[in-house]
Formats: sequence, structure tokens, C-alpha cells
Amino acid sequence: MDTSPQHHTVEADAHLFRERFEILRSEIHKFLIGQEEIVDFTLIAMIAGGHVLLEGVPGLGKTALVRTISQALHLNFQRIQFTPDLMPTDLIGTKILVEEQGGHPSFEFSPGPIFCNLLLGDEINRATPKTQSALLEAMQEKSVTIAGETRPLARPFFVLATQNPLEMEGTYPLPEAQLDRFFFNLKVPYPGEDDFTRILAATTEKETSSIDQVFGAKELLEMERFARSIPIADDLRREVVRLVMSTHPETDYACETVRQYVQYGASPRAGQACILAAKIQALLNERLHVSLEDILTVAPPVLRHRIILNFEAQADGKTSDSIISQLIEERRTARRKQS
Repeated sequence: MDTSPQHHTVEADAHLFRERFEILRSEIHKFLIGQEEIVDFTLIAMIAGGHVLLEGVPGLGKTALVRTISQALHLNFQRIQFTPDLMPTDLIGTKILVEEQGGHPSFEFSPGPIFCNLLLGDEINRATPKTQSALLEAMQEKSVTIAGETRPLARPFFVLATQNPLEMEGTYPLPEAQLDRFFFNLKVPYPGEDDFTRILAATTEKETSSIDQVFGAKELLEMERFARSIPIADDLRREVVRLVMSTHPETDYACETVRQYVQYGASPRAGQACILAAKIQALLNERLHVSLEDILTVAPPVLRHRIILNFEAQADGKTSDSIISQLIEERRTARRKQS
């Protein structure tokens, strides 16, 4: 057993990481009942510095989740309701003409709501591609370019976007390039009977609990830096590579199902997200190293929006989730054979 001072420091940092995560999780569940996996995955993505796309029918608490997170964290929060008439300048801002002392006019930049720490993009697929594309640079580069001038965004910067998968009329599906910028794609499930009963009791019989701010940007960035320092073995890093490559029909790792139903596989960003999320998952499981199960646990929300199925898959009722489940089981089987 390693008893060096450095090891004790790492153990203490890991304990602080889990303590902060648990405090934040508990604060969110003061208001949000159930949806434990959705809450955990959303927080994992934020700690990793990533963005989240929340999919689900109305009334499942997608917007409430983001609002509750914003109340529990000391961050600058902004909400945008995406609509077909929303323009890019409504999102990123514009230069306006102002009159200085002496009557001399000049242009002054008026920042849009994107200049914040946490941006809620409600019903993101209702905005036109022109407006959706305004988010691309912000999500990837953490900056925006306006009139040829690049302006950095605050650190940290997160986009938590929602969309309703049932209402497709009058909407604009997100392009693959933008979907790839989302760290996780989370499908918010309908509550079970017990959770449904608790929701009704909490919302119809008494006032909801107030949410306290538990910490802010500094602590989140510290958690991200520590999570990145968690080691991953070379063979497990290669497992991530093989998992991502197995989503591409033209590679040797692709199974017959992928070759038959997948048009395009996941990008290298999927591998990056998988490793970062697995490191945080390992810490939450009280380990200072990544295991294969950590990787496979976070794989579905990492991969589901990065796999593009063909028309045959739609005709046969295949989903990206069903294909990912098969790939995960194949990686488990292959690992068992190796050991």
C-alpha cells in the first residue's frame, strides 16, 4: 500500500471531490424527485467541462433540472427560449450606436445571453440552422466572433439544451456537427409509480424546498482539473478506441449489425468524452483508477447522438441505443476472453 504524503493528498482530494458531488446532488434532489441517473450524468458532463442535450416529452423536469442546478451553483445563468424567429444576434449580441459626451456617436458592443456560465437552451431544435450555428463556435472554442472580433466566454461555460422528440413539425433537427459538440445526450424517462406519487405529494401539498448555493465556478474548475489527473491504463485507453471504432461500418471492429444498419460512426470526440466521464465515474465509485465498467457505464450517453443510422435501420425499427447495447456486451465478452 502506498503511504507516501503525495498519496494521502490524492486520497484527500478524491474525498473532497466526492463530498462536493454529493452535496450538489443532494441539493438538486431537494426539488427534483427521481431521475437519479439523469442528474448524475448531467453533473458528470459539467464537471468534465461538457455540454448536455436533454431529450424527453414535456413535463418530465428537463427545464426544472437545469434551473435547479443554476440555483445550487453560484454561476451566471441565462435562459433562451429557442423559436423560429430567434436571430443569431439575439444569442451572441451586437454592436449598437451610442452617443458619447460631446455628441459624438460610436459603436458599443451589447453582449447577448450567451455571455454567461450556464446557458439553458430550451427547445433548441425550434431555432433555424442559422441561429443554431451561432452556438457551434461557443460550444467548441468557448468564444464567439462578432464583426471580425473574437470575444472569449466566461469559464466555465456550459450549454444545457432541451428538445422534445415527439414534436418534429416546425422544428429544425440539429446538424451532426452540432450534435457532436454535446458531451452527453440524455433521454429523460417517464417517472415510475413511486416517483410519480412523490412528485404529486411534493407539488400539490406543500411549498417546494428552497435551494441553497453550495459552491461556484472555482470549485467546479478544481473538480475538473482533479478528474483529469486520474490515470487510465493504456489497455483501457485502447478499449475506448476499439469501442468507438466498432461504430464505424468500414472498420475491422464493426459487427454485422453495425455494417448493416450504421451509416456513420462516432467521432474522436466520443473517445475523449468517454475517458473524461469514466474518470469521474471512477472517482464516484471510490477508485483512483479507471475500470472497463466505468467506460461502459458512460458509453450510451456518449455514443447515442454520434451514431447515424441508415434507412434500413429505421425500416427495421433499430435504434442507436439497441446497437450500442450490443457493442458494449461484445466489448465485455472480448475483455473476458483476454483475461
